[in-house]
Amino acid sequence: MTNRERFLSVFDFKPVDRMPAIELMVWWDKTRSRWESEGLPNLAVFGNAIGAYWKLDDHRQFGVASETMDLHGHKIQETRGFIKNEEDYERILPLIYPKDAVLDNWIEDELLNIRDAHDAGDFPVWMTFSGYFWLPRVLFGIEPHLYSFYDYPELYHRICRDQAEFHLRVIDDFCSVLTPDFMSFAEDMSYKHGPMISENMFNEFIRPYYEIVIPALHKHNIKVFIDTDGDFMPMARWLLDSGADGVLPLERRAGVDVCSLRAKYPGLLMIGGFDKTVIRFGEDAMRKEFERLVPVMKAGGFIPSVDHQTPPDVSLENYGIYRRLQDEYCNKYHP
Repeated sequence: MTNRERFLSVFDFKPVDRMPAIELMVWWDKTRSRWESEGLPNLAVFGNAIGAYWKLDDHRQFGVASETMDLHGHKIQETRGFIKNEEDYERILPLIYPKDAVLDNWIEDELLNIRDAHDAGDFPVWMTFSGYFWLPRVLFGIEPHLYSFYDYPELYHRICRDQAEFHLRVIDDFCSVLTPDFMSFAEDMSYKHGPMISENMFNEFIRPYYEIVIPALHKHNIKVFIDTDGDFMPMARWLLDSGADGVLPLERRAGVDVCSLRAKYPGLLMIGGFDKTVIRFGEDAMRKEFERLVPVMKAGGFIPSVDHQTPPDVSLENYGIYRRLQDEYCNKYHP
């Protein structure tokens, strides 16, 4: 099977010759620096050079941001936000929802460059959007964002409506060049102790925009993942009821249990789930962690990977052991 066939078959709960072996997130700069001090060649950050070094299965991710780099170039600290009211939002509108987000842009050029290889099955393509919790947080700032549901509900909805229109346009533009195999909404609306938003607030402010955009994605047979760190388990049903197919990165230290999720939500797609904090303890600890994931690997709909970026307390030697075990388990246990 090709890399792309494996991804698609796992997402469809179909048999595969082996599981995809991937790293879900880009490596931390401090992790790369440590590995280089321990003998890793000085490889390019982009172009999947580190993934190729570790002989991971290739996949290509394209983030299509709602905001331009100009917005982040402002001297206002992002944690304090960029807007306080409707007037501020009007002022920064030229810096969000770019018209050339895909076409006439580096993304179109890169998609054209890889289209033949993608179609031949060399790798799946992953598209990422800023979500309806994420972008308002960027605009309002972290703490004001949590008040904005109460203080500026009409403005919150306006931002999400504008963003949904942007997303629909990006889907058309992206798919006119290459249709991605799956996508994710970057949200981070949960943390160690659970969701940062109630179900009622989610249904009022987030779900309506998923219900606009996700059907457009599904028309292209694109699998939809919600990227939310921490313990999302209380909100798993909300996401599925909104039309999403899956969740990543499934952080174990926050209490996420892929086995109980599979039992409760048999159709939920999942990527990640391997506790990154055990890698530094060596082979026995890593093997025990893989054994925990075996039942879900065999059930399908799940691709095991480090449950976020590999931290800098992981040595080059231990990551090499992790990769050996990842290949062992991906070859041995699969649908």
